[in-house]
Amino acid sequence: MPKLSINIDHVATLREARKSSEPDPIAAAISAELAGADGITIHLRGDRRHIKDRDLKILREVVKTSLNLEMAATQEMLEKALEIKPDMVTLVPEREGEITTEGGLNVVDNYERLSQIIPKLQVNEILLSLFVNPDIESIKAAAKLKTDFVEINTAKYSEAKNLGEKIEELEKIERMVDLAYRLSLGINAGHGLNYKNIVEIARIKHIDEFSIGHSIVARAVLVGFERAVREMLELVKSSS
Repeated sequence: MPKLSINIDHVATLREARKSSEPDPIAAAISAELAGADGITIHLRGDRRHIKDRDLKILREVVKTSLNLEMAATQEMLEKALEIKPDMVTLVPEREGEITTEGGLNVVDNYERLSQIIPKLQVNEILLSLFVNPDIESIKAAAKLKTDFVEINTAKYSEAKNLGEKIEELEKIERMVDLAYRLSLGINAGHGLNYKNIVEIARIKHIDEFSIGHSIVARAVLVGFERAVREMLELVKSSS
C-alpha cells in the first residue's frame, strides 16, 4: 500500500506573503503526522522564498515519520543536507523565478555532477531520490547512478486537457513505474496531484509513496489541516 508524504512548502508560502510568523509549517507538519501522514516533504530553494533554514532545522528535530528534503544538486545544498541529515534527499531541477518545479531532472546531461553528489549523501545513510520525467533514458540513468529511488513527475498527467491525454500520460507513468521496479529502484510519484486525479494513479502497482502539497494546503484553508490530510490519505489507501 503506497505511503503519503505531505509537502508543506505552501504553508510557508502563505507565511511569506505577509513576512509573518504564521502559519507555521512546523505546526502543519505536526498536524499532518497526527492525521496519519507517512512523511513530510519540503523544498529548500536557493532563494529561500518559502521554506527557510530555520524550518529545516526544527523539522529535523520534530518530524517523527520521515523527512524528505527536496533540493537542487548544488554544493550549498549538499552541505546543508549533510549538516541536517534528512531521511531522504530528492534532487530536483531549480530555475530562478520559476513558479514551481518545471520538469524532471535532466539526469543524462547532469550525470557527472550527480555521480559525485549521490555517494556523499548515501554514505551518510541518507536515502537518495531523483525527480525525473517518465521517460526511459531518465529511469535507466538513475539506475546506473545507483540512486535509491526515483520520483516520477506526474505534471503532464495532472495537467491533461482531455481524457485521451490523461489516459496516455497514465499509461506512460505505468510503463515507467514497471521499468523502475524491474531495475530495483524505489518509486515515488508527485507533482500536481489532487483529490480528483489521485484515484487513477494510486491504482498503479509498485509506487511506494506519493508526495502531495498544494492541493492539501488549499483544502486545509477551508476544512483544516488534519481533515485535509485524512481525506487524501483515504483516497490513496482505498484506491491502491
